[in-house]
Amino acid sequence: MGNEKIYQMDFSKVYHLRVNKAERKGRTRQEVDEVIRWLTGYSQTELEGMLERTVAYGDFFRDAPELNENRRLIKGVVCGVRVEDIEEPLMQEIRYLDKLVDELARGKAMDKILRE
Repeated sequence: MGNEKIYQMDFSKVYHLRVNKAERKGRTRQEVDEVIRWLTGYSQTELEGMLERTVAYGDFFRDAPELNENRRLIKGVVCGVRVEDIEEPLMQEIRYLDKLVDELARGKAMDKILRE
């Protein structure tokens, strides 16, 4: 799938896939929301608003109020690619979220996931 197709995907559909992944592993929607808020700077109210309307996944990240400066500490492999080596900035932001949800699903402690 090309990057543009990913950027045009509906955020709410991707969100529900991330929540389902976490819940299958015993984590909660609230934890997924916390990870998303930490990464993007959206409030819970803003996040819920995004789920009620059609927002492109790329726009969700482009319009993020305040991307967390500690996101650069996120390292590792997602879909066979090291997130720290991704050159396309928007794709890197998307993969950061993928990596955080992967860590959540693997049972990592929230303080470790949020790089505290």
